[in-house]
Amino acid sequence: MSESNRVVLIGGHGKVGLLAAGTLGAAGFAVDSIIRNPDHADDVREAGGNPVVLDIESADVDALARAFEGAKAVVFSAGAGGGDPKRTHAVDYEAAVRAMKAAERAGVRRFVMVSYAGADRHVHELDPSDPFYPYARAKHDADAELRKTGLDYTILGPALLTLEPASGKIMRAEEGGEDYPEERRVTSRANVAEVIAHVVRTGEASRQTVNFYDGETPIADLIGQA
Repeated sequence: MSESNRVVLIGGHGKVGLLAAGTLGAAGFAVDSIIRNPDHADDVREAGGNPVVLDIESADVDALARAFEGAKAVVFSAGAGGGDPKRTHAVDYEAAVRAMKAAERAGVRRFVMVSYAGADRHVHELDPSDPFYPYARAKHDADAELRKTGLDYTILGPALLTLEPASGKIMRAEEGGEDYPEERRVTSRANVAEVIAHVVRTGEASRQTVNFYDGETPIADLIGQA
């Protein structure tokens, strides 16, 4: 793994990405935030990131590897936003897989994937005609590809995302079980950003999937536990 303090954040203008630029910066990292639209550069700078204009939907492995070269970690927090199954597959699966290959090519071992809680099973439960199915399929398959790599990965699976401020406290989704109330199966985007910074800084949860909700346990006490 590189000893650089630079992190490459894919999906730099997303709500989680903007928050993560701030939490990573506070943790001592320089953040290259990859964005598609140059008009978003000022938003990224205000959040604490260095905007890098690169369209991951069309960028090949070589172009991504050049952007990753020398980084300590890559964080994939991009998403097509749903609504267009073809673009969902192109961004949430195809671009994610190219990013994995690029990280390996660039020699960047640490790779943090922002997925969602239940991505490992929803694809087997949903009818393919369900509008959510293309997203579930793309995230499931991207996560599965990441697990096959030799990368030092962490897959983060937050639940329904909210705009609540960071509490710094979470719970593992499996702790709640099947009877855990639906209305409490939520995760603030700010807590996701805090978890991203924590796992990048500490290296904890290596080759693990962490599905989590907002909860009562400090992040540092929970993440890294088997």
